[in-house]
Amino acid sequence: MTNKVFLSLHGAIYGLFAIVLFFLPLQVWPLYGVKIQDQYAYFLSQHTSIFLGGVALVAWLLRELAQGEVAKKLILALLLTNLLGVVITTYAGVKGIFTGFGWSDPIFFAVMALLSAAQYRKQGGL
Repeated sequence: MTNKVFLSLHGAIYGLFAIVLFFLPLQVWPLYGVKIQDQYAYFLSQHTSIFLGGVALVAWLLRELAQGEVAKKLILALLLTNLLGVVITTYAGVKGIFTGFGWSDPIFFAVMALLSAAQYRKQGGL
């Protein structure tokens, strides 16, 4: 896929998660086995949206980036971010923090990492 399609898709997916975790934490987190028990946990979910939204904005605003060294580094950063997501969410599942639908998170990050790795290869990486 082109960098524009990849970065648009990546940005849109992360943006959607940022919006959902900001506005609907009480509905979403219980699906993962996580309880929002107070205003601090509620805010922490909203706070997480800063970073998800930031990744979304970086990908979206740079979606016109042509193939080259900068694009390669951006896509590598997204790949490493998604791999970090695999590790952290798998840890949450193994420790019993994420249950039920929570196991979809490592799968989600693994798919995003695979897409990122394929795009990185197209940039001349790996």
